[in-house]
Amino acid sequence: MLLVKAGGRALLNVSEIARDLAAYSPFVLVHGGGDQVTSYSLKMGVTPRIVISPSGVKSRYTDARELEVYIMVMAGKLNKEIVSKLLDRGVKAAGISGLDGPTLIAERKRKIVVVEKGRRRVVPGGYTGRIVAVDTSLIRALLSGGFSVVLAPVARGTQGEALNVDGDQAAYQLALALKPEKLVILSDVDGVEVDGSPMRGMSWLEAAELAKAVGPGMNRKLLMASKAAEAGVEVVIASGLKESPVTRALGGEGTRVKP
Repeated sequence: MLLVKAGGRALLNVSEIARDLAAYSPFVLVHGGGDQVTSYSLKMGVTPRIVISPSGVKSRYTDARELEVYIMVMAGKLNKEIVSKLLDRGVKAAGISGLDGPTLIAERKRKIVVVEKGRRRVVPGGYTGRIVAVDTSLIRALLSGGFSVVLAPVARGTQGEALNVDGDQAAYQLALALKPEKLVILSDVDGVEVDGSPMRGMSWLEAAELAKAVGPGMNRKLLMASKAAEAGVEVVIASGLKESPVTRALGGEGTRVKP
């Protein structure tokens, strides 16, 4: 079984991703969509707020109004558009979120530390969660029925609330629970670049070290990839904007993080 995570910018190529993925059915696809959430937030009069942690990781600050938009776009519009593209390619596909089952259980962050104008601040955590448990029962039932699964990164909180969780974190946690043949992370770049050149391969330990040095966005991917690889799952970080992006990633393109 193949596990794929497609970021929001990679989904600009969603028709080609769906065409390519049809050859690997049944699979599990975790999708992002931050840019799409931002677009609809602005249309609905909700100003998005992106915060940066002291380690340089960017994330969406999710208050109650932003959570409503996030769920509508992620678990609704975007999730079902991806399912529809897969159905067009003859793939039996089912779209769920981490709330269903529930599949993803998260702990709400009560407070977070952010860096603003060069200074650290402690702010309320909003409706952002850290995944603490995964129940694969629903996913395995769908896979055993021949369905490919499209999962939106929305989790059920330990107090019953809906929470925004990071898509890379969701993919990593699912990799630990499902033990796929590979985890392919589709982004808008050709892989992990160092001094302008893409790296073809590295160990999980090298990935963990490099995560401290690369810029926001890739640092989170590398950190999660290193953890998945440490647990025995090979990870490929590659561009989702090309023709046959999954096949290319599996065939040697992109950056491999090895167990």
